[in-house]
Amino acid sequence: MNSQNIQLHYDMGKDRGYFTTTLEMFKPDRWGSTFFFVDFDYNVGDVEGVSLAYMDVSRALRFWDSPWALQVEYNGGFGQYAPGLAYQINDAWLTGAQYTWNNADYSRIFTLQGLYKYIQGKHDASFQITGVWTMHFKDRKFTFMGFADFWREDHTFFGEEGSTKFVFLSEPQLWYNVNEHFSFGGEVELATNFAGHKGFKACPTIAVKWTF
Repeated sequence: MNSQNIQLHYDMGKDRGYFTTTLEMFKPDRWGSTFFFVDFDYNVGDVEGVSLAYMDVSRALRFWDSPWALQVEYNGGFGQYAPGLAYQINDAWLTGAQYTWNNADYSRIFTLQGLYKYIQGKHDASFQITGVWTMHFKDRKFTFMGFADFWREDHTFFGEEGSTKFVFLSEPQLWYNVNEHFSFGGEVELATNFAGHKGFKACPTIAVKWTF
């Protein structure tokens, strides 16, 4: 089941108030599946135009008839915190295994991944556990989907005492599907010790999506 879409989100989180576009693709084939997404944030703070660019691309490899597959993944990007002043999001390479469950009509899909994680310039050996889900309701008029990541990464927080060794991030989405192409809804970013913020933070969005 192929899926390509573009999303436009307005982030309503505290001290946020900016737009994000997400381009997303999932394509299965006889040897597994390919997935990627690309995020662009716009007009964050004093930055005009693109203020963050981030990419995540993964490949599931399976040469056998089984719910188990090998998984390889890359993610990284960069952003601006002021005009002309940029920062890098550390490149990360991941590999491991994934297990996928689905029902007969693919209205319920769940994938669990256990991954070794190399974060360039930071950790030669770390780990990440990822869960991904899709659930369709009411003759596919509603879709509840998203992911949850838990990984090891050392962080200190500017202007605050303390540090952390672990990060949690989840982005559940709820969509109302007007037709097979157009949807509206949103997501909530649920994060702990993520993107320089110490502790837990919830950032909701409202969004529209076009599926190709």
